[in-house]
Amino acid sequence: MTDKRDYYQVLEVPRAASADDVRRAYRRLAREFHPDLNPSEGAEERFKEINEAYEVLSDDGRRASYDRFGHAAGSFPGGYAGNADPFGFGSAAGSPFADIFETFFGGAGTSRRPRMPTRGADIQVGLTIEFKEAIFGAEKDVAVRRLEVCESCDGSRMRDGQKPPVCSVCNGAGQVRRAQQTILGQFMTTTPCPSCGGEGVSITDPCPSCRGRGRVGQTRSITITVPAGIDDNSSLRLTGQGEASPDGGLSGNAYVRISVAAHPFFTRKDRSIFSQVRVNIAQATLGDELEVETIDGAVAFRLPEGTQSGQQFRLKGRGAPSIGGTGRGDQILTVQVVTPTKLTSEQRELFERIRESLGSDVPSVDSERGFFSRVKDALRF
Repeated sequence: MTDKRDYYQVLEVPRAASADDVRRAYRRLAREFHPDLNPSEGAEERFKEINEAYEVLSDDGRRASYDRFGHAAGSFPGGYAGNADPFGFGSAAGSPFADIFETFFGGAGTSRRPRMPTRGADIQVGLTIEFKEAIFGAEKDVAVRRLEVCESCDGSRMRDGQKPPVCSVCNGAGQVRRAQQTILGQFMTTTPCPSCGGEGVSITDPCPSCRGRGRVGQTRSITITVPAGIDDNSSLRLTGQGEASPDGGLSGNAYVRISVAAHPFFTRKDRSIFSQVRVNIAQATLGDELEVETIDGAVAFRLPEGTQSGQQFRLKGRGAPSIGGTGRGDQILTVQVVTPTKLTSEQRELFERIRESLGSDVPSVDSERGFFSRVKDALRF
């Protein structure tokens, strides 16, 4: 008991803090120390401590008891005021008879336990980037449409941020009991309050900005970093950039679905980039010094003599990187030998001489060097 810190110190608010101040402090600290957002040692224990403090200070009855008796209030029979167990078994959560009372009476005879704030919904947006941006990364702006906490009422749903009054039907319990007669006798059943929908409060004077919803739709532009090497149909998670919680909890996440636009020259598979280069029959036969396009720009490439159509060459380090890795993949260059369809008289004469020199036999792989030597000889004047 003595090891517990003062709940006001835990939430970093003065003892005279209003309910709105307590709620705002809880939101800020819960986001800061939530284990999903804060991997540091001790963050999870701090988060539990913050939730425990908020459960007490957000409830008027429990807060009054705490202000009077401190942590000792929790050790009294029935626990904190406003959460007493009329059967003397302590709070419902700690009673060994809790499951029995829950089954037959819809709870252990207590008022509804404070609900933990719910997490906001996740959202998904699409983003199309250029092929080169996927290889090298980029900074991009993404338009995100989401529900945010209403600034006019700070999420209270009441005009000017007033605190909603307790529901007069369920007296804030959020539940109503009904007697049900069965062959085994009379049983009490508990159902959500039809007046407040189980919330325990009534929105008597709705905020005009959000119409009593506590949240409003907003479109925000968020700048994101697209990592180098990202591939088509990948997703980026933006933690906490989803919709706001309807009751003061953590915001959801935004997921950005990446689409990579097609490139006129390059295609990609994993870390490999593929491209083609077109050459004529003389270049393929005799070899040539070429300039080929890569994602980094034009580079010199030596086409060896005797290159066949469809033959592939590997350009080391001209491919895509892996996300968070080192080095890059390769570019696979496919040679396409283009056969001429229109010849000048001089060109036709040259090809006639080549045909006479080669004959009609198709050279085998073993005789390719001799074949290309004969082609060179046929081209000499």
